[in-house]
Amino acid sequence: MKKKKGPLILTGVLVILLIVYFGLSSWNKKQDKKEEKETVKVTDLDESTITAIKYQVAAGEMSFEKEGDTWYYSEDKDFPLKQSEPEAIVKAAAQITADRKLEDGDSLDAYGLDDPNYSIEITEEDGTVTTVSFGDSTGTDYYVTVGDTGTVYTVASSVLDDFKTELSDFAQLDEYPSIGSGNLKKEVITENGTTTYDSENEDQEEEIAAVAGGLGAVSLTKVADYSVEDADLAGYGLDEASRITVEATYTKNEDEKTMKMYIGSEDGNGNRYVMLDGSKIVYQISDEVCKNILNQE
Repeated sequence: MKKKKGPLILTGVLVILLIVYFGLSSWNKKQDKKEEKETVKVTDLDESTITAIKYQVAAGEMSFEKEGDTWYYSEDKDFPLKQSEPEAIVKAAAQITADRKLEDGDSLDAYGLDDPNYSIEITEEDGTVTTVSFGDSTGTDYYVTVGDTGTVYTVASSVLDDFKTELSDFAQLDEYPSIGSGNLKKEVITENGTTTYDSENEDQEEEIAAVAGGLGAVSLTKVADYSVEDADLAGYGLDEASRITVEATYTKNEDEKTMKMYIGSEDGNGNRYVMLDGSKIVYQISDEVCKNILNQE
């Protein structure tokens, strides 16, 4: 009889473990379902149907609109807009999640929602406009309401992090080629006549090294005008009558390519205005770099 107790005890322990296992599994499933139920969406829109978005946040205002498959900056359709930026903003606005929904809350003015601090206005292709208003801060959250529903939510303040207002964050700047003494074949400068520096001319080794150094030091990151009008080019010294034209022939992966740049007047702060041929963006690069490009003392 004693020999039978061991298996019986093991069987009992196994049964208990199975009960605990299935109990925990059931509890975890209930918790998962509970968490799913607790997810409260302030907005739940199909981002593919959104054709315009306008928002006002602490850093300022911004507005974009879509025509066909292309997004534009509403204030200037010629602005070189990086398409991924408004797409990311639309995605964030379409699915805003709340920390909680207030039940039996006070009137909107109790939360600063009668005169909102910030707002996001979303327009869909059928003309539907959804306005998300942000009221008082609760520390890490904002009180939020949608349209005239009167429903109040608390939303993490980090929700607004996606809504940028600096134009520089949205600009698709020109790509500038990699040029140096190793791949520069020729540079032609047009200014009251033409000056040519040719890498095959043994007497111009120093000059080629100097201009190649200047071309290689160009950084198109500082912008003076994102979409200059033809009538405004003279103000930068970039009209045809004033500008200096620099045409560089270089190799890339053994293919011969050409880059044409225009150099304009000084900006009064040690820089000169420049443009790439075919672009409407006016940049500023240092006068020292320009002097190297032009082989000037």
